[in-house]
Amino acid sequence: MTTAALPVNDVPFEISGREFRSRLMVGTGKYRSNAEMSAALEASGAEVVTVAVRRVDLNRANEEGMLHRLDPDQYFLLANTAGCYSAEEAIRYARLARAAGFNEWIKLEVIGDQETLLPDVAGLLEATKVLVDEGFKVMAYTNEDLITALRLEEAGAVAVMPLASPIGSGLGLLNPQAIRTIKRRLAVPVIVDAGVGCATDACAAMEQGVDGILMNTGIAAASDPVRMAHAMRLAVEAGRASFLAGRMPKRETAMPSSPLEGMLD
Repeated sequence: MTTAALPVNDVPFEISGREFRSRLMVGTGKYRSNAEMSAALEASGAEVVTVAVRRVDLNRANEEGMLHRLDPDQYFLLANTAGCYSAEEAIRYARLARAAGFNEWIKLEVIGDQETLLPDVAGLLEATKVLVDEGFKVMAYTNEDLITALRLEEAGAVAVMPLASPIGSGLGLLNPQAIRTIKRRLAVPVIVDAGVGCATDACAAMEQGVDGILMNTGIAAASDPVRMAHAMRLAVEAGRASFLAGRMPKRETAMPSSPLEGMLD
């Protein structure tokens, strides 16, 4: 006789009043072909898919273009400002995305250093304030600094997206304590963004209690992106369930797993 699994007691994943089923968000860059991208997106189970406005053909009618493959009835398309190195650039490309038919949501990136791809905090805050005033729902990519996260929330960001490690590094979660602190202190959703390289990384990030994960390179650069996308889907679900379950306390000494009382002599 089999026992049916009990449903996980969880709250909805909600950003700015919109609910999503999947806590995994995925990017669309670095795939070897559009066909491979489509298959990986399907395997990931993601609803939110990011599109780099500066790096794609915005003509949806072009059958060779990426956007032609992304059905807005299937995916929530989230434009991002990847590749922007100033607040002015990021603001301009956010406006371009909206003019090209994207919604008012924007994943905001303002990069401060070309080698590390770490964010320009001052530029990020400036762009967030301007775009929020213009009616954008800003999801801001940032470092794992609590003060920056708090300032972004104050500026009106609907989600704050601290990195696990630098973009494209695959180093995994380098500072779990900082991520937990950000999640504990913020009221808006906290979504880990960048540096997740494998399913172990994704599970560990979700076990910090964050609301979701956005990843691209960890899937697209895998030897088998479709299989990795499926693995990341399972890892996000497992990490979330593990967080909700509550881990056992760590101890420096062993403790028997079976009770000592009632043992046979």
